[in-house]
Amino acid sequence: MRPKIETKIINPLVGTTIPLPTYASNGAAALDLRACLEAPITVQPGETLLIPSGIAININDPGLVGLLVPRSGLGIKHGIVLANTVGVIDSDYQGEIGIGIVNRGAAPYTIAPGERVCQMMFMPVLQVELAMVAAFSQESDRGTGGFGSTGSH
Repeated sequence: MRPKIETKIINPLVGTTIPLPTYASNGAAALDLRACLEAPITVQPGETLLIPSGIAININDPGLVGLLVPRSGLGIKHGIVLANTVGVIDSDYQGEIGIGIVNRGAAPYTIAPGERVCQMMFMPVLQVELAMVAAFSQESDRGTGGFGSTGSH
């Protein structure tokens, strides 16, 4: 059984001229979120915009998080990706979901009203307690090896 996430329509365009968020297929991991716009908007190369979704959600479970992730087709074909790479919707946030996008492509891109601009998926969350120590109880083989320390292949 799927968990129920309360969803509130913030803009009356959603559910009328702009479809509600949906899964594109039975096997889809994420819901498509659409641009809740009255008119097309053009994103210039290098420009960042905040696109309204027209909805708010109430996850109301600290064991779940909503994640906004880019749509691969927009990123690969047009350079349209999320400004913060992944958007986090905390379980206690109840405001309108804003979709920060950036055009990293070479050409302007026009977003149409109702266009699918990102995906929203839900994942389990494990909150931890940080235990401050002077030294770790067990050293790993990698240790403090940073970027590229495990090889190039």
